[in-house]
Amino acid sequence: MSGDFHFGDRVEQYGDHNTGIIKNQGPTDPRSAFRDMIATIQVLRNQVPAEDREIIDESLRAIGTGQDVPHGTLRRALTNISGVATMIGAAGVPVIESVRRVIEALGN
Repeated sequence: MSGDFHFGDRVEQYGDHNTGIIKNQGPTDPRSAFRDMIATIQVLRNQVPAEDREIIDESLRAIGTGQDVPHGTLRRALTNISGVATMIGAAGVPVIESVRRVIEALGN
């Protein structure tokens, strides 16, 4: 916890034989993870102010379809998108998680 903000999972479990949180349920195929990420970004895009939409649009143009994007370009775009998602709060969480899945799927 940091002040009034909570980052990460909050889980309360009772009883015996609990498994816990399964974190690997997302797509492992990089293309599938990328498509899912773009879909969540599009949803977020409709919920942000114009200046944040500009950042999202520029980042989406930079990464295009995700094919043959230089590592630095992809990293900057995903950092910018994650930054917007973080500033929006709870509505940005799906984007942050989808960016994380893309990064994991790409092995970065």
